[in-house]
Amino acid sequence: MKKKTTGIRRAFCILILLVAGSCTFDYGETGSSDRELPDLVMENVEYVRVRSADPIARIQAERAERYEQQGLMKLENFSFEQYGDRGRSVNVYGRAGHAEVEINSGNILMNNGVMLDVESEDITIETNQIVWIDEENALSSGERELVIIYQKNGTIIEGEGLSADARRRSWDFSGVVSGTYYED
Repeated sequence: MKKKTTGIRRAFCILILLVAGSCTFDYGETGSSDRELPDLVMENVEYVRVRSADPIARIQAERAERYEQQGLMKLENFSFEQYGDRGRSVNVYGRAGHAEVEINSGNILMNNGVMLDVESEDITIETNQIVWIDEENALSSGERELVIIYQKNGTIIEGEGLSADARRRSWDFSGVVSGTYYED
């Protein structure tokens, strides 16, 4: 019976390595509190979220740390694609050097070279830090955070303190705004 258990355990470990890339479990004493240590660390992660057999999003990250007690996932050098048309087309593409995902709410803080390309709106957003509030379908940056919005037609808008409501398709800046707008 022992051989069968070992074989199952080995197959499970191989499956985990294939799906997650690699995992690190360190149970050693470090002097840090348990809240500071991640419960799970994964490297070279690819995650596809599926609803009704259709992919709705794909996330890739060089490193992912999951903190169960805080309900938080920290991602390093990550990118994502949000699919439309029942998974047949990419509607939104984004990337950032760092992100923190609140697991229960779906809110995401992205920073360190944030770029969002929203195909359906023909806009690309670049900034250093931005927050997605999932329940409100809203993006916001800090009050003094510079945000640059580009369109393929040559429109470029730079402003501080972006607030965007995806449901209403509205954009507001709380600070200085400048740029060039071309109407098609």
